[in-house]
Amino acid sequence: MGDFNLALVIVAIVVCVLVFLFNIYLLVNFQHPDDVNQAYFPKVVVILGLSVAAISILMLPADVANRQACRHAIYNGACSLTLPMKDLWLAIYIVDAVLVFFIIPFAMFYYEGDQDKSIGKRIKSALLWVGVTAIVCGLVLGILYGLVGKVDFTVRHLSSTTTSFPSTFDFSGSQQCIGNGASQCSAYSANAASETTWTMQTTFPEYVVALATIVGSVLFTIFGGVGIACLPLGLVFSFIRRPKAVITRSQYIKEATELGKKARELKKAADALHQEERSGSKGRKWRKNVKAVEKELLLLEEDVRALEEMYPQGEKAETAWAMTVLGYLAKLVLGILGLIVSVAWVAHIVIYLLIDPPLSPFLNDVFIKLDDIWGLLGTAAFAFFCFYLLLAVIAGAMMLGLRLVFITIHPMKWGATLMNSFLFNVGLVLLCSISVIQFCATAFAYYAQATAAQEIFGHTLQSLRGIKYLYKYNVFQIAFIVLAGLTFVYYAAFGWRRKKPSAKFQLSS
Repeated sequence: MGDFNLALVIVAIVVCVLVFLFNIYLLVNFQHPDDVNQAYFPKVVVILGLSVAAISILMLPADVANRQACRHAIYNGACSLTLPMKDLWLAIYIVDAVLVFFIIPFAMFYYEGDQDKSIGKRIKSALLWVGVTAIVCGLVLGILYGLVGKVDFTVRHLSSTTTSFPSTFDFSGSQQCIGNGASQCSAYSANAASETTWTMQTTFPEYVVALATIVGSVLFTIFGGVGIACLPLGLVFSFIRRPKAVITRSQYIKEATELGKKARELKKAADALHQEERSGSKGRKWRKNVKAVEKELLLLEEDVRALEEMYPQGEKAETAWAMTVLGYLAKLVLGILGLIVSVAWVAHIVIYLLIDPPLSPFLNDVFIKLDDIWGLLGTAAFAFFCFYLLLAVIAGAMMLGLRLVFITIHPMKWGATLMNSFLFNVGLVLLCSISVIQFCATAFAYYAQATAAQEIFGHTLQSLRGIKYLYKYNVFQIAFIVLAGLTFVYYAAFGWRRKKPSAKFQLSS
């Protein structure tokens, strides 16, 4: 079998099967009771999307392991019996782009369509929206690829005289190259005029991946920058704001009465919006009111959950209160561990990416040393740090969705998640997973050197005409750090405060 790594293939197959089964488990346990035994197409899309996102994250550690299979070859091109990682990367990200821009929007349009319409009309309406999206995306991609779909590599023309091959090599500080009196090699002695720009047309699949990465990088920078701070701090401050003791029955009745009034207000508002929808007046104001009702409903559900925690009922009330206390202690522990990971991420970005030359390889060295202890330990740690960024993206989207009107909320709740929320979050994870891989390939370039991912995301993407300046000047990394710092300041100033009861809800007129 030569250098072919059979163990890597077996592990890859087993991991893919486990990922698929785990995603089915998540879907079954998170789905809303209203979606049981129906909405099968959106469920297939959710499982496929989650599997593609997870596999794409795990492909970078697999790429590193695949490179190790060629460690006995003089150069990687001489090793032809490993996995075709570049082809696999392009395939997985083309599938990613098709899911994000076509299949998931179709599933969402179909699922959210008017239930009074027939299935045929709902499919027709969804296809119409997706068809328009496909035409627009195709035109934009085609025009951009034709005009600026080129990569500009800066190269240096080197030349030297010939010399006879020496029988012995004697190199020193004053004799660094072959040849009498050659104190410097041609690469050092060449003048600035030897530099030139080598332009070539990139392949269309690579260009699609590059543009999808840019779109994902914008979302990843915003949501990930906020989430890298709010994910651990939210858990820590949730422990700080926890209920300290069980409330009295009279307090419970008072709070429950207020929540009942709020629920009736929201039901009245929802009925009014439903009536407007039936009359066909679905304008900008209607959509704004729908988002406001969804946000208030989410806050109401959180208030109900908090009230149930403060006043457990039934025969196992004491057990329920004990589990509540343990749950908040677990949040504190996870928050502290998450804070350590977040600080490590921010420190690594500053030390390795923003400072030129880097002060230290930092986490790259950590992963390499863990690999020396046990082959898969560094790979597992590397995959964990990548997955943590995806969790930060979801946490950031939730936080901004609760505070900004123009961002739609799609919460994930155990046993109460509708398919449209599932589809939205899967689309967000898929879109950001491309950027997470690119970000990790750059942040851990020393650990992931000489991989297919480095070739796609390191050389081609960072040399693409019109896009390379975003990476040359570290625009995304700087914005990520700034948003993380602002979020940390926000939580330090306001995170410890308890939420004030909201006033009477009214629709925007």
